[in-house]
Amino acid sequence: MAETTILGTLNKAGAIHKVQGGFNGLPSMNEPGVIAAIGDSLHNPQGSVMCSGFFELKKSEPLIYTYTYDEMKLVVQGEFILTDQDTGEVTHAKERDVLFFPKGTTVKFETPDYGLGFFVGDRTFAP
Repeated sequence: MAETTILGTLNKAGAIHKVQGGFNGLPSMNEPGVIAAIGDSLHNPQGSVMCSGFFELKKSEPLIYTYTYDEMKLVVQGEFILTDQDTGEVTHAKERDVLFFPKGTTVKFETPDYGLGFFVGDRTFAP
């Protein structure tokens, strides 16, 4: 199975995969009133079930998202305000914080200004 780079430039050094510029030109999530963009840098490299990429949110209406897979996210820049829609509990995630979203979790994403996160998800595009 061939890996696909959605955004950025893929380089390899043996078994090591490196994507440069994977956060440039993120496509809009096209949610009304929400200024959010997301894009995969790599998905399913060498047949793995892992995907990775960047998520960007600008101050706007909140984004409500339900995870259909397990995901971890590292806050690279800015801040996210996250509300667990089932419990109403809120957490603030700032630069270098790491988040885990179990499959089935519905989250409200907000930011006071801007947030950029790097994610790794357990999801596959294999047929």
